[in-house]
Amino acid sequence: MRNTAKFTTAVLAAGALTLGLTACGSEEASGSADTSDPLVVAASPVPHAEILTYVKDNLAKDAGLDLQVKEFTDYVLPNTATQDGSVGANYFQNQPYLDDFNKKNGTDIVPVVTVHLEPLGLYSSKFKKADELKSGATVAVPNDTVNEARALKLLDANGIITLKDGAGNDATPKDIAKNPKNLKFKELEAAQTPRSLDDVDAAVINGNYAIESDLKPSEDALVLESAKDNPYGNFLAVKKGNEDDPRVKKLAKLLTSPEVKKFIADKYAGSVVASF
Repeated sequence: MRNTAKFTTAVLAAGALTLGLTACGSEEASGSADTSDPLVVAASPVPHAEILTYVKDNLAKDAGLDLQVKEFTDYVLPNTATQDGSVGANYFQNQPYLDDFNKKNGTDIVPVVTVHLEPLGLYSSKFKKADELKSGATVAVPNDTVNEARALKLLDANGIITLKDGAGNDATPKDIAKNPKNLKFKELEAAQTPRSLDDVDAAVINGNYAIESDLKPSEDALVLESAKDNPYGNFLAVKKGNEDDPRVKKLAKLLTSPEVKKFIADKYAGSVVASF
């Protein structure tokens, strides 16, 4: 059994965001964490916590690293916990998401090393091909700024819609220039998109949530992001000032080791792709 602790968003999210950003007087939040303590890393359950658990069980001891993994089921609490020092690092996000989070919340979290990509995909329980979507079909998309824009870019790249010139990492349905099938968009929390498949015609789902829902991105997605030159690689991140923590450096090295690359390839069969 994995040595993890699970947290649910509904109960904790509202309080954690406020309390986490005001707890900067703690020892860890000030960037002076005790490096003799275990390194606690916040992570999404799949694949991040699975990858970390592989490192913990197979590589960490020989490297002299005491690693602990805490699972979070949303995209807010891992950052607030990192900011307030409740955890020493997190592993769940990409650069556009982190940039947006830091800007909106006044946090100063920074990436350490990029580990993998989870291709975003369009899924449906009603259609086998994207061109089968009917006029007026409803498509669920993540409602956070970066992932909604990423979803729309995926649809644009596959000719399903056309975005306005210059639409960036904050694109919304208002930035759609052409919508030949008059698609309607239902904005949902990213974690809810897989559960919406029975209620909508299709849904754009983040790779980790797809895998958790027993979808196989490399097989089940109607369209899937390309890994080439993709800016959405997921990385290990810390509060600024903790990049040189020797525990973090050890973990960064282990996460980009040949053993982890093989683990990712064997376990996820193209649904998660190593970025190193």
